[in-house]
Amino acid sequence: MKRRYAFLLCIIMNFVLTACAGTAVPGDAASGTQGKGLEDDNGESVLVYGSGDYTRINPAMDEHGEINCLIFDGLTAHNGENEVVPALAKSWEFDDQSCTYTFHLNEGVKWHDGEPFTAEDVKFTIETIMDPENGSENSPNYEDVEEIEILDDYTIRFQLAAPNVAFLDYMTMAVLPEHLLLGENMQESDFFRSPVGTGPYRLESWDVGQAITLVKNESYFRGVPNIDKVIFKIVPDDHAKAVQMESGELDLALLTPQDAAGFADREGYTCYRMKTSDYRGILFNFGNAYWQENRDLIPAVCYAIDREAIVDAILLGQGSSAYGPLQRNIYNNENVERYAYAPEKAAEVLENAGCIKNEEGFYERDGKTIGFVISVGAGDQVRIDIAQAAAQQLREAGIDCSVEIPAQVDWGGQMAYLIGWGSPFDADDHTYKVFGTGKGANYSSYSNEKVDQYLIQARRSDDPAVRRDAYGRFQEELAKDPAFAFICYVDANYVADSRISGISQDTVMGHHGVGIFWNISEWTIS
Repeated sequence: MKRRYAFLLCIIMNFVLTACAGTAVPGDAASGTQGKGLEDDNGESVLVYGSGDYTRINPAMDEHGEINCLIFDGLTAHNGENEVVPALAKSWEFDDQSCTYTFHLNEGVKWHDGEPFTAEDVKFTIETIMDPENGSENSPNYEDVEEIEILDDYTIRFQLAAPNVAFLDYMTMAVLPEHLLLGENMQESDFFRSPVGTGPYRLESWDVGQAITLVKNESYFRGVPNIDKVIFKIVPDDHAKAVQMESGELDLALLTPQDAAGFADREGYTCYRMKTSDYRGILFNFGNAYWQENRDLIPAVCYAIDREAIVDAILLGQGSSAYGPLQRNIYNNENVERYAYAPEKAAEVLENAGCIKNEEGFYERDGKTIGFVISVGAGDQVRIDIAQAAAQQLREAGIDCSVEIPAQVDWGGQMAYLIGWGSPFDADDHTYKVFGTGKGANYSSYSNEKVDQYLIQARRSDDPAVRRDAYGRFQEELAKDPAFAFICYVDANYVADSRISGISQDTVMGHHGVGIFWNISEWTIS
């Protein structure tokens, strides 16, 4: 029993076990060093944000880019309660008899290069995402679109082959300019390194690997932002962000729980501990021969993970144990198998499958050791720590598990990955395209006919009772045949210079903590 906690206790001893309590905590000890970026030599207000690196800014093909909502707009947007509200579209109607959405667009909106925004841009964007040649992970969101009809420059109609209750959520997708992208390669175009949008900020410069500088859009149709300039400073290493917050090189950053704890009760800093729908788990690559042979052993992996110990040691209690993808959603099924930590059940699964422990303490089947490698992306220290802790627990349970941090993720060749997903929006988001057979974000090659059936049923009904039943059955089937070993939901620990006002404390964040900039135009610096 003591060995099981050795690794986790070492983690605990290496950090100060204080944290950003509540949602906003003003401090009491002046450092006098932060905030250097809050005003430039011209007297303009400047916010410097600690960002991960970008190789491109391409919202049509990629997801989770925090910078997207500063440069681009969708037809719709989400407010602080994650509800759908108007954006480029000022209004819309839905005809349930014909299953059509008609959007009425704001007139007079300009792209950052001065060209007018029209319905042609909307049609171009969605058709581009739907085109299988472009390989967008977002394409499943629009697969029900049968026809897009432009009625005039500012009116557009979408004919759906079947209902998609999440359609308005998906119309938050950033609209791209047809006049700059028509005929371009949507994966490789230089446009995505010099993007032009309609959003509250426009690109001023991009120093590759160093910083992306945005300046406010003086003609923004939803109101000119208060902050003159926002700099996304590239800081790939999590701990380096904390160091640069301390030195004043950054004004805002998403930090690990351990690093954020160092700013609690510090004058000049405000800590925002924000709830998210963002979970972590072990993705099993079913395209790998190992899981094709050993899929029946995945429940043993799930039982062998002590989630509470990981939440306490690595997240400092700032999160919760995970058992499914909808725990922060109204359609969560609390009665599914949660795979609570039970090493005896893990042993039972293994032994019932004919596995026998060898002299090294690891199980074997047919002379082959039971074990696998978890791959983790570089730079995300929390994920790395979670993976290492889970691997230690699995070794304790007799499963020979190790962790690797590859220079580049090999989705097809790896055995497993410390994955993260989760959406604060409609339940269809990050379920249909993540667990549906052959869908754009199904990086595990997972396939289950019942899961597909229940997800389609939920997508096609706007009756809450029907959706609750379908999502309940989906979660039950996913628990019987796990695609992931769910581990934990993580809180988002943002630390900001206290002179920044307007950050929404209560908004539930999305994957990677994305969402804090939803109302950036309203922020001020005092």
